[in-house]
Amino acid sequence: MDLSTILRPEAIKVVSAASSKRRLLQDFGDLAASCYNLDAGGVVEALLERESLGPTGVGKGVALPHARLEGLDAVHGAFILLEKPIDFNAVDRQPVDLAFALFAPHDAGVEHLKALAYVSRTLRNANICAKLRANADPSTLFAILTEADAVQAA
Repeated sequence: MDLSTILRPEAIKVVSAASSKRRLLQDFGDLAASCYNLDAGGVVEALLERESLGPTGVGKGVALPHARLEGLDAVHGAFILLEKPIDFNAVDRQPVDLAFALFAPHDAGVEHLKALAYVSRTLRNANICAKLRANADPSTLFAILTEADAVQAA
């Protein structure tokens, strides 16, 4: 698996300020609608439902919101860099500025879990996170994330 198979360049956004976790999830809903033809409201509802089970802020400024959705045939992703970190109820109580959302088919099973594990490993890499935080150009962010594939494969 590599991120270039689940993440499109146009599914990356830099947000100067999100007022809340809910607002960030709405931004992901908008990205999912424009990039993957999903219903934005349905995406937000599914992400909020997953968050109600426990926060997806995994620590060190990273959040991995994810949801299973009807109408998908593959796992898709979206990435948002927040210029101003927000409270995401992360496990380490640190604010989040890097968020990678995954949208999976309802019956994805193992593929969803593999994608989540892969994204998690990628964003646990301090060097990759530092590069992401140092850049505000979506095409550069895409290159950094997909370059991570080559690093992890090596």
